[in-house]
Amino acid sequence: MVAFALHTSSLTASKATFAGKSVKTASSAPRQAIRVGVVAKAATGQSKQGQSGAGPGRPLWLPGSKVPEHLTGDLPGDYGFDPLKLGAEKQALRWYQQAELVHCRFAMTAVAGILIPSLLTKAGILNVPDWFDAGKVSIQNSFAPFSTLLVVQFFLFGWVEGKRWMDYRKPGSQAEPGSFLGLEGAFKSQSNGYPGGIFFDPLGFSRGSEESLQEYKVKEVKNGRLAMLAFLGFNAQYLATGKGPIDNLFDHLANPAAINFTTNGVSLPGIPYMQP
Repeated sequence: MVAFALHTSSLTASKATFAGKSVKTASSAPRQAIRVGVVAKAATGQSKQGQSGAGPGRPLWLPGSKVPEHLTGDLPGDYGFDPLKLGAEKQALRWYQQAELVHCRFAMTAVAGILIPSLLTKAGILNVPDWFDAGKVSIQNSFAPFSTLLVVQFFLFGWVEGKRWMDYRKPGSQAEPGSFLGLEGAFKSQSNGYPGGIFFDPLGFSRGSEESLQEYKVKEVKNGRLAMLAFLGFNAQYLATGKGPIDNLFDHLANPAAINFTTNGVSLPGIPYMQP
């Protein structure tokens, strides 16, 4: 576009002079307007492309890295990271995007379920076991045998996942009349993976502007990825110290120099474990 504008400008200038004499052309002003309009349009297009996340100003996980062709920046949280090219095939990319979204939500729920009860127990408001003992304590004090609870969970979980799978195959199908006891309208979704409705979006975040909705989607993926890494860290902490994240944090704050990852006896082999 810009090259075309410059060519148009030089052509106009050459026609404005003939045999060394200045010649007035009635079309010079309109051509100048066309040139300015073309340049402005090109600049506007570049600006919009950069804002969408698919242009040259797009944020990347590694600045300056080459972005795989199948990652166009249209998906929430797409920063050009796919070194193994798992999403090179269109349907595979769609599946991995949905799988990541579900795992993000599970991880955020799990991390909140670990941190909040542990913090409230530490403050004396609750009295519940640490996350790594919670399952055993629950089974010992349950009103029903573990096998019964497991079977019930299989049926309920399978039903929910079945409906999610059907919505994946045919987006919006779970809001069709007759799909769920007359309550289908409550499951009407914005897009695949974002069910919305009174059950999944009671505060109506998805009913705002399209810009704010896209921002929420990106924030969800970012926090979900952080939660997945946090849960891996919780497991590593327990294997190293036998404690939960809140206890480890309080021990570290009490004596930062002596209680840290270098003194847990695992992270750096050869250094003995320092008992808080």
